[in-house]
Amino acid sequence: MFEHFQLVDVTWPWAYQALCFSCGYFAYDQWDMLLYRLYSGWVPSILVHHLLLLVCFTLALYRKVTINYLILTLICEIHSIFLHVRKLRRMAGVRDARSKIVKVEWILNWLTFVFARFTSHVLITIKLLQDAPKFGKGVELPLALLGMVGMNFLNIFLGIDLFKAHRRETRTQLQNDHSNHHE
Repeated sequence: MFEHFQLVDVTWPWAYQALCFSCGYFAYDQWDMLLYRLYSGWVPSILVHHLLLLVCFTLALYRKVTINYLILTLICEIHSIFLHVRKLRRMAGVRDARSKIVKVEWILNWLTFVFARFTSHVLITIKLLQDAPKFGKGVELPLALLGMVGMNFLNIFLGIDLFKAHRRETRTQLQNDHSNHHE
């Protein structure tokens, strides 16, 4: 199932359609973020993430190669669910770091970050490096390696941001507990 030929030249059932749908979603999300300035920082990692995906996905769809490799990269989107859950939780005003729902959400956030996002991308990068001699002289290998190196760097920055957010939430809770205790 994960042999080079199957990942590069074969397309699993519904993989092409799933990649088309994902490409459309990322294009829409990118446009929405740019239009309404829903990003922060000088070089927003989410915009870089979407741009990398759009370039790699569009070229793969056009050339009809490496579709299955790119489907594997979408495993990381499982973690995105919990990033959105965190945002919704905070928007709903649920911020008590001691509550079970916040603790469970953070556990799921960290588990999916480590296994669905970070580990899966590292393993895909290793597989690309192992299979490098099997790629032809085209643009597929350089683009795939560039994309995965970019994603791995973005994952490191996301992990740092998650760590800071977790620390900030627990520190704020400790400060609130401390000030309430002295009243």
